[in-house]
Amino acid sequence: MSLDPTIEIRRATHDDYEAVAAFTSDLWPERGGDYIPRIYHDWLEESDETGKKTVLAEVDGEVAGIVQGVMLSSDEAWFQGMRVAPDFRRQGVSSRLNDATFEWSREQGATVGRVMIFSWNTVSLGAARANGYEPITEFRFAHPDPDSDANGPCRVSSDPTAAWRYWTHSDARKHLQGLGLDPDESWAVRELTRQDFDRLSDETAVFAVEGDDGLAGVGYRSRTDEREVGSDDSNGSDDATESRSETLAEYGLAAWEDIDAARSLFAAIARDAADCGADETRVLIPETARFVTDAAATGTTISEEPDFVLGIDLTGR
Repeated sequence: MSLDPTIEIRRATHDDYEAVAAFTSDLWPERGGDYIPRIYHDWLEESDETGKKTVLAEVDGEVAGIVQGVMLSSDEAWFQGMRVAPDFRRQGVSSRLNDATFEWSREQGATVGRVMIFSWNTVSLGAARANGYEPITEFRFAHPDPDSDANGPCRVSSDPTAAWRYWTHSDARKHLQGLGLDPDESWAVRELTRQDFDRLSDETAVFAVEGDDGLAGVGYRSRTDEREVGSDDSNGSDDATESRSETLAEYGLAAWEDIDAARSLFAAIARDAADCGADETRVLIPETARFVTDAAATGTTISEEPDFVLGIDLTGR
C-alpha cells in the first residue's frame, strides 16, 4: 500500500453500504458495535436540500473512509460518523474527509464546526486534535427511571421564560459553552436560543425549578425515539432472539443549584418520561465534580464515562 495514496472524495450512496459495513461492522464489539451499519440507509441524505452531506474517501476505487456533515443552525455545522478503514489509517484519509466537510459547511454559511467523541475513544480524540479541533466542553448522561409518582421538594414549572432566565445565568451554561442537545439531530449539540425554549415548551417539555431563593434549575426534553431492540427468546422457539420496541425519552439538558433542586428536576423528568410511555431516559448533565456528584447523591443512575465536544473555527480556513 502506498504511503501517499491518491484519495478521491465523493458523495456516499446507498450502493456503498456493503463497502462501508465491511470496515465498520467489527468496530467496538465490547461496546455494542458501531451504529453506522444499522442506520446507514436512513442516515444518508436524499437531496442537496436536507442540510446534510455524507462523503466517502476512495483509494484506487476502494472505500477508505466516511463522514457526515450536518447544519444544525444557520452557522453551526456538526460532523459525525468519521470512520477510516484499518488498511488506510495514517495516510491522510481523515484530513481529506475533514477538508471536504469543512468546505461544504462553509458554503452553507457555517462559522463553527463541532464533533462529539466518547472519552474512551482516544484514537478519534487524537485524530480530531491533529485535524485542528480544540476542546470545548464535556458532559455525561444521567438515566432517571420513568416514574409517574416521582416527587421532589421544589416546585417545577413549565415556564419557558423562567427556564431561559435560569439558563442564561447558570454555571452550567458557562461550562457547556451554551450547548445542549439538538431537538432534530440525534447525538448532536448546538447553541441554545430563547426561541428554542419557546418551541420546546410547545412541542415537548421544558422544566424550570423554583427554589426558596428563586430559580434553581432548568431542563428540557429534546426528543423521544422509538427503537427496535433484541431480547432473549423465552418461549423455547427455534429463534434465539426476538425483536421488541422500546421508547427512549431524551433530555437535552439538566442543570441545577443544589441537591434539592436536582432531586426535584429529576423527579419532574421521571414523571414526564412516564407520561411519554418511555422505557428509558437519557439526560445530558455537565461533567463537573459538583453536577456528577449531585446527580449521584439523588440516587439517579449515571453513565460510567463522559463525552467530549470539540470544535473548529471555520472562518478564514
